[in-house]
Amino acid sequence: MSTNESDQNQPLHIHILGICGTFMGGLALIARELGYKVSGSDKNVYPPMSTQLEQEGIQLMNGYKAKNLDCKPDLVVIGNAMSRGNEEVEAVLNQGLKYISGPQWLAEHVLQNKWVLAVAGTHGKTTTSSMLAWVLEFQGFKPGFLIGGIPLNFGLSARLGGSDFFVIEADEYDSAFFDKRSKFVHYHPRTAILNNLEFDHADIFDDLNAIKKQFHHLIRTIPGGGLIIAPEKDHNISDVLHMGCWTQVTKTAINTDAPWSAQLIKIDGSQFTVLFNGKEQGIVDWSLTGEHNVYNAMAAIVAAKHIGILPVDAINALKKFKNVKRRMEIIANIKGVTIYDDFAHHPTAIEMTLDGLRKQVGTEKIVAIVEPRSNTMRMGIHTQSLAESLNKADIAIIYQPKELDWDLSELKKYNRKIEIHTTLDDIIDKLKAECSSKSHFVLMSNGSFGGIYQRLLNEI
Repeated sequence: MSTNESDQNQPLHIHILGICGTFMGGLALIARELGYKVSGSDKNVYPPMSTQLEQEGIQLMNGYKAKNLDCKPDLVVIGNAMSRGNEEVEAVLNQGLKYISGPQWLAEHVLQNKWVLAVAGTHGKTTTSSMLAWVLEFQGFKPGFLIGGIPLNFGLSARLGGSDFFVIEADEYDSAFFDKRSKFVHYHPRTAILNNLEFDHADIFDDLNAIKKQFHHLIRTIPGGGLIIAPEKDHNISDVLHMGCWTQVTKTAINTDAPWSAQLIKIDGSQFTVLFNGKEQGIVDWSLTGEHNVYNAMAAIVAAKHIGILPVDAINALKKFKNVKRRMEIIANIKGVTIYDDFAHHPTAIEMTLDGLRKQVGTEKIVAIVEPRSNTMRMGIHTQSLAESLNKADIAIIYQPKELDWDLSELKKYNRKIEIHTTLDDIIDKLKAECSSKSHFVLMSNGSFGGIYQRLLNEI
């Protein structure tokens, strides 16, 4: 065990604020594996994360309260959703307890002396991290990982692993209220995937240039003997690399003569050939769709090669990749209607997902149901791009709860297919009326969407 023992020969006690978030919950599981005593609090303690944590003997407390600290933890790990004025945060400060951000704790207690493979970018971090971890697992590398979702090949979001390799989803969001650096600056990867770069997180970044600056901070931490993997045609990533780069960069592309290129066999991305310097390495034939997932796969193959895994072996692993929970996850097929759960958080992600589905199902009816829940979408930053991202759907339903900060009717200026609904009951009634054979309902939200999933299944 890597922890120090206290005077009573008991394991050190870590208390985590925001423990039911995917990142902090994963961190809690890893801390428990290391032998720490772990407890935590959150505003909403609910399954599946609460169940996963409690099964590991982790004590959970509902709500942020000063009395949660009566256990006198040796260290408090504070999530980035916490802010000054929070009762439990104020108690940590007033009591003089030792505290740290989640990314810094991870860097100091887990990632040191590891070969870190980090996946950064506006889109595809979770899926690409899951692909890469699975490729390593398939080849017997037993990697550790911490991913912002649940890879279906593993059934859990984080583990310590049994090797020197650790795969991490590298988020550009800030680390904590007392550490405004992006999380990924703490990770010091040797292999780094930069999937793409767009404006997001408008609640903490003023503009795209502010995000580019943070990505360049990440690049500054990658050793000269490492590797950066990026798509050939992402101009924002190119801008970041031109700010200064001291590491080898490998580019990926689709249907071009880039060093690493995917040649689509099926237009929906469900089958493609992998080429390196024009030489075929193998064919990926899987259940995923969309060019974005082809890029994700190419990045995972190149990253795996950096640690010694042959492309043909990575390709064989990807053929058995089961995707990530809530990434176009089919949750039901009822009366010819296929219902999907998709963790949509940005217009580009919505557009790519619907484009992949359209290419797969042809003229069959697609109904997209969107909850604008990310901070950026709730602020109305992406009005036009959100509307246009839904063009591939036959019907686009957008939920406008009372607390939303802007009037969604503006979206109709850019897309006449859009319907605005202010209650979940209205949405369910509309979907019941649209039920027909060979229809596809795509529920898109990065939250719980008010529990619409089970209600819809019950009604249909």
